[in-house]
Amino acid sequence: MMHSGDDALPYMDKALPDAWKAAGAFAAVVSKETAKHGLTLAESEIVKVRVSQLNGCVFCLDLHSRQARKLGVPQQKLDLLPAWREATLFSSRETALLAVAEAATELPLSENSKADLLAARNALGEETFVSAEWVAASINLFNRISILSEHPVRARDADGNLA
Repeated sequence: MMHSGDDALPYMDKALPDAWKAAGAFAAVVSKETAKHGLTLAESEIVKVRVSQLNGCVFCLDLHSRQARKLGVPQQKLDLLPAWREATLFSSRETALLAVAEAATELPLSENSKADLLAARNALGEETFVSAEWVAASINLFNRISILSEHPVRARDADGNLA
């Protein structure tokens, strides 16, 4: 249930496996529902990567960056995510999704983040907007589980294979 060493924190997923299974089932429903309501898998991954950057979740950042690349998100866009507001590479749809990712992560809502959310809702439409909120809420949960569990990231080669 714990990593090696006396100062290691327990893996939440191993300590309460039924809760972990429920979290996985939740994430599967979010993925299925958001895909039905206007969010592509690549767009979901962009949201997950940005949220994971903001939370400093190395495990989720590693995982979802790889998944984003597999789904065709260009490396350049992933590199520029921290500066998406200044970059001109992102579509208006992508910037709306990124605004949702940030607002859903940096709580409580500020006047600026609420304005960003309203603009994103107008840009995306209600269903896609709410889908982006669900993806952001879901990855925030998993970021917290991985950070609190101190899930390790293993070295990989350029192709993403374990080194």
